[in-house]
Amino acid sequence: MMNNNRRRNFRSRPQKNNFRRRNGGSSNNSSAFNNGNINFNRNGSMNNPHNVEKTMIKFQQLAKDAQSNGDPVLAQNYLQHADHYLRRLNEIGGKKDNNLEKKISSEDNNDQKISQSSN
Repeated sequence: MMNNNRRRNFRSRPQKNNFRRRNGGSSNNSSAFNNGNINFNRNGSMNNPHNVEKTMIKFQQLAKDAQSNGDPVLAQNYLQHADHYLRRLNEIGGKKDNNLEKKISSEDNNDQKISQSSN
Protein backbone atom coordinates (compact mmCIF):
# COMPACT_ATOMS: atom_id res chain seq x y z
CA MET A 1 0.00 0.00 0.00
CA MET A 2 1.44 3.41 -1.02
CA ASN A 3 1.10 6.35 1.26
CA ASN A 4 0.64 9.43 -0.96
CA ASN A 5 0.17 11.68 2.04
CA ARG A 6 3.65 10.99 3.29
CA ARG A 7 6.04 13.86 3.11
CA ARG A 8 9.02 13.31 0.81
CA ASN A 9 12.54 14.11 1.84
CA PHE A 10 13.76 17.08 -0.12
CA ARG A 11 17.41 17.36 -0.97
CA SER A 12 18.38 20.80 -2.11
CA ARG A 13 20.67 21.07 -5.08
CA PRO A 14 23.76 23.23 -4.91
CA GLN A 15 23.43 26.56 -6.65
CA LYS A 16 24.66 26.67 -10.23
CA ASN A 17 27.20 29.39 -9.53
CA ASN A 18 28.85 27.14 -6.93
CA PHE A 19 29.12 24.22 -9.33
CA ARG A 20 32.68 23.30 -10.28
CA ARG A 21 34.31 26.47 -9.14
CA ARG A 22 37.55 27.40 -10.74
CA ASN A 23 40.47 29.23 -9.15
CA GLY A 24 39.88 27.46 -5.84
CA GLY A 25 36.85 29.19 -4.43
CA SER A 26 34.88 32.36 -4.46
CA SER A 27 37.51 34.60 -5.97
CA ASN A 28 36.09 37.27 -8.23
CA ASN A 29 37.16 36.68 -11.82
CA SER A 30 37.65 40.10 -13.40
CA SER A 31 38.03 38.73 -16.95
CA ALA A 32 34.41 37.51 -17.04
CA PHE A 33 31.47 39.88 -16.97
CA ASN A 34 28.24 38.14 -16.06
CA ASN A 35 25.07 39.78 -17.29
CA GLY A 36 22.21 37.42 -16.47
CA ASN A 37 22.87 34.15 -18.23
CA ILE A 38 25.38 35.53 -20.73
CA ASN A 39 29.11 35.49 -20.02
CA PHE A 40 31.20 38.01 -21.92
CA ASN A 41 34.92 37.98 -22.47
CA ARG A 42 35.54 34.60 -20.88
CA ASN A 43 39.20 33.60 -21.14
CA GLY A 44 40.01 36.82 -22.99
CA SER A 45 38.29 35.63 -26.16
CA MET A 46 37.57 39.19 -27.28
CA ASN A 47 41.28 39.98 -27.19
CA ASN A 48 41.91 37.57 -30.05
CA PRO A 49 41.65 39.46 -33.38
CA HIS A 50 40.41 36.35 -35.18
CA ASN A 51 37.48 35.91 -32.78
CA VAL A 52 36.59 39.60 -32.94
CA GLU A 53 36.67 39.55 -36.73
CA LYS A 54 34.47 36.43 -36.85
CA THR A 55 31.95 38.07 -34.50
CA MET A 56 31.93 41.24 -36.61
CA ILE A 57 31.27 39.22 -39.79
CA LYS A 58 28.50 37.31 -38.01
CA PHE A 59 26.70 40.54 -37.10
CA GLN A 60 27.13 41.90 -40.63
CA GLN A 61 25.51 38.74 -42.01
CA LEU A 62 22.69 38.98 -39.46
CA ALA A 63 22.12 42.59 -40.56
CA LYS A 64 21.89 41.52 -44.22
CA ASP A 65 19.42 38.78 -43.30
CA ALA A 66 17.29 41.17 -41.26
CA GLN A 67 17.31 43.71 -44.11
CA SER A 68 16.22 41.07 -46.62
CA ASN A 69 13.42 40.02 -44.24
CA GLY A 70 12.18 43.61 -44.19
CA ASP A 71 13.19 44.57 -40.64
CA PRO A 72 15.28 47.75 -40.90
CA VAL A 73 15.34 48.34 -37.12
CA LEU A 74 16.85 44.94 -36.41
CA ALA A 75 19.27 45.39 -39.32
CA GLN A 76 20.44 48.71 -37.86
CA ASN A 77 20.86 47.08 -34.45
CA TYR A 78 23.07 44.35 -35.94
CA LEU A 79 25.07 46.94 -37.90
CA GLN A 80 25.74 48.85 -34.68
CA HIS A 81 27.00 45.63 -33.09
CA ALA A 82 29.22 44.97 -36.12
CA ASP A 83 30.53 48.54 -35.88
CA HIS A 84 31.42 47.97 -32.23
CA TYR A 85 33.44 44.87 -33.10
CA LEU A 86 35.13 46.73 -35.96
CA ARG A 87 36.26 49.40 -33.47
CA ARG A 88 37.41 46.62 -31.11
CA LEU A 89 39.38 44.99 -33.94
CA ASN A 90 41.05 48.31 -34.77
CA GLU A 91 41.86 48.81 -31.08
CA ILE A 92 43.47 45.38 -30.83
CA GLY A 93 45.38 46.01 -34.07
CA GLY A 94 46.58 49.36 -32.72
CA LYS A 95 47.85 47.73 -29.54
CA LYS A 96 49.71 45.15 -31.59
CA ASP A 97 51.23 47.87 -33.78
CA ASN A 98 52.22 49.89 -30.70
CA ASN A 99 53.86 46.84 -29.12
CA LEU A 100 55.74 46.16 -32.35
CA GLU A 101 56.89 49.78 -32.59
CA LYS A 102 58.07 49.72 -28.96
CA LYS A 103 59.97 46.49 -29.59
CA ILE A 104 61.63 47.87 -32.73
CA SER A 105 62.54 51.17 -31.06
CA SER A 106 64.01 49.37 -28.03
CA GLU A 107 66.06 47.16 -30.35
CA ASP A 108 67.29 50.26 -32.20
CA ASN A 109 68.27 51.89 -28.89
CA ASN A 110 70.14 48.75 -27.84
CA ASP A 111 71.95 48.67 -31.20
CA GLN A 112 72.93 52.33 -30.80
CA LYS A 113 74.22 51.72 -27.25
CA ILE A 114 76.27 48.74 -28.44
CA SER A 115 77.76 50.71 -31.35
CA GLN A 116 78.59 53.65 -29.07
CA SER A 117 80.25 51.45 -26.49
CA SER A 118 82.39 49.71 -29.12
CA ASN A 119 83.74 53.06 -30.41
